[in-house]
Amino acid sequence: MKTANLRVRGMSCASCANTIEQAVRAVPGVAECNVNFGIDRATVRYDPQQTDVATLERTIADTGYRAEAIEPDTQTTDAEKDAREAEQRDLTRKVIVGGILSAILVVGSLPAMWGWHLPFLPGWLHDPWLQFVLTTPVMAWCGRSFFVGAAKAFRRHAADMNTLVALGTGTAYVYSIFVTLFPDVLRDRGLVPQVYYETAAVVITLILLGRLLENRARGQTSEAIRQLMGLQAKTARVIRHGKEVDIPIEEVNIGDIVLVRPGEKIPVDGEVTEGTSTVDESMVTGESVPVQKQAGDEVIGATVNKTGSFQFRASRVGKDTVLAQIIQLVQDAQGSKAPIQKLADRITGWFVPAVIAIAIATFVIWFDVTGNLTMALITMVGVLIIACPCALGLATPTSIMVGTGLGAQRGILIKGADSLELAHQIQAIVLDKTGTITQGKPTVTDYATVGGTAGEMELLRLAAAVERNSEHPLAEAIVEYAKSQGIETPLPEVRDFEAVAGMGVRGEVGNRLVRIGTRRWLEDSGINTQALSQAQNWEAAAKTTAWLAIEDRVAGVFGIADALKPHSAEAVRALQKMGLEVVMLTGDNRQTADAIAREAGISRVFAEVRPQGKADRIKTLQREGKIVAMVGDGINDAPALAQADLGIAIGTGTDVAIAASDITLISGDLNGIATAIQLSRATMKNIRQNLFFAYIYNVVGIPIAAGVLYPILGWLLDPAIAGAAMAFSSVSVVTNALRLRNFRGVGRAA
Repeated sequence: MKTANLRVRGMSCASCANTIEQAVRAVPGVAECNVNFGIDRATVRYDPQQTDVATLERTIADTGYRAEAIEPDTQTTDAEKDAREAEQRDLTRKVIVGGILSAILVVGSLPAMWGWHLPFLPGWLHDPWLQFVLTTPVMAWCGRSFFVGAAKAFRRHAADMNTLVALGTGTAYVYSIFVTLFPDVLRDRGLVPQVYYETAAVVITLILLGRLLENRARGQTSEAIRQLMGLQAKTARVIRHGKEVDIPIEEVNIGDIVLVRPGEKIPVDGEVTEGTSTVDESMVTGESVPVQKQAGDEVIGATVNKTGSFQFRASRVGKDTVLAQIIQLVQDAQGSKAPIQKLADRITGWFVPAVIAIAIATFVIWFDVTGNLTMALITMVGVLIIACPCALGLATPTSIMVGTGLGAQRGILIKGADSLELAHQIQAIVLDKTGTITQGKPTVTDYATVGGTAGEMELLRLAAAVERNSEHPLAEAIVEYAKSQGIETPLPEVRDFEAVAGMGVRGEVGNRLVRIGTRRWLEDSGINTQALSQAQNWEAAAKTTAWLAIEDRVAGVFGIADALKPHSAEAVRALQKMGLEVVMLTGDNRQTADAIAREAGISRVFAEVRPQGKADRIKTLQREGKIVAMVGDGINDAPALAQADLGIAIGTGTDVAIAASDITLISGDLNGIATAIQLSRATMKNIRQNLFFAYIYNVVGIPIAAGVLYPILGWLLDPAIAGAAMAFSSVSVVTNALRLRNFRGVGRAA
């Protein structure tokens, strides 16, 4: 399956999005289609053996809209910004022209509207033919998009917001022309020949004004993406043919040696080869403290070099850089749909036809009851104009756009809208110990042998020889300890090396079988470990023990400590304060696990769990009726991350970490978990507010426009006021979504 992102032009409301979705989903080979009215984008998953992007574009064009594929680069939003600014200029011109003409029409209609006969108003302003001349440009030029859109919808047997506006204003305009041409027809029937040119012009102008304000506000929802793109350096200083040259970052190749001076942005991702410095990675990771860099360390493009100069070898360029992946991930998330939006989509599907039916019924009822054509016409037009499917369509995507953008700015990468929605429902957080709660860089702090000091170095040499073949962090700690104690290379050759998952390693050195692993593993193999009882004190002090056995006898033991991350205890307290159960999951022995848990403030611990058993512990919590989030490194904990309702990866934003999780915290700070959950809660609260505004507006507004208050108060809603209300309903929803930008969250990651 492939995924295509297409920019869609010409949508006016959520009904348009639904129409496109239905058409594209009917294409053979399409597995999924989400059309986001908030950002004018369609995301399609399809089988390339059955269809292609060109077919998708043609399908959308056949429904009356324009579509073009979006290339996966970091300049997408620039094009979107240019298109939005062009639309903004066009709307501004139309609002100005429509506003001037509408103002003249309203002044000229005051005598008929309110019975005001002002002596300073010239009589010719009241002339219906003048009003016809002034209204026609508003209808033909300012409001052209409404009528064109309605005609396209009619041809495909659909209805959308354009249909409502075109029917409402078109009815008022055509009726006014009829009255202008044949006033005596109405007089002969005892009706007052009243025109409604100003209603049609004012409604169109107000709706365009609302669209102008909405367009401006929607542009602000993409601010996070633009800020991320703005982080990218424009040029890089590389060594070519022995000389330093400045080139555009697009020309940097993998393997190039790049030079970075103090205060400069790092242009692409790579590995330091020479020099030392500190780097401010806050714009990508959300971590405010500069990070020390030296040879062998990775650097991330768009971060800022602080103090020293260094050289690095480019390892990822273009769309493969961490920043480019972050931008792409945020764009994908903003193009996805949250489950809560399904309700709005279902309602929108029948909303416009229902409104048209209500409008027709309103006209028939009032004309039948009162015989008053004017009242019947005003109420019908009011119902058509006040109904607003736009607000329903914008309620969810605008909040999702702001929420995912905020997350990215804080180093929290949210894969999709469904992940953002699910996060606020989490009841239990399962934290992997190594690399999540702790720093993940264990070091040997204690070393003891059965024979005391005699033979310590030889045993250490044997242990290092075997552990050198393992990639486990504890193995690396033992090898590094051996080096620090003066054990020289080359180390002895190891034969028949084997790593036993969750237990340890073994191999033959010379003619001796060397095993290093857990106490339980050695005891299960029949080896007595009582000779090294001091290890119990190490385990009680939250140290992991690695036991060394030669042949069938215990020979030594290593005490290895992996300290808590500086803010782990603070993050655990924050999660517990939010009402969440925090559980620690580890393969370490019970004593070590309990000690780390006490230090972190965690009361429930799953210890001595093998990798394949971690997913079972997640199932245990789920059987208790809890919605569970698993927090791990995104690689070793993949089964548990997949089993959990929500997977959260602690990582550096690499491909694997992003792919293995629903949410990725680029920084290793656990406060990011609390911030992500609070961001989810704030976003969902904002979405519910938007949906409430949209629903209550239509539920209350449509009956008022239909005249339910007339029998009680003798009051009818003027269609112009209905137009203003409709225009500003969408603006209010988008403005409320923008309030999310004030979110601060908790902890250092916020």
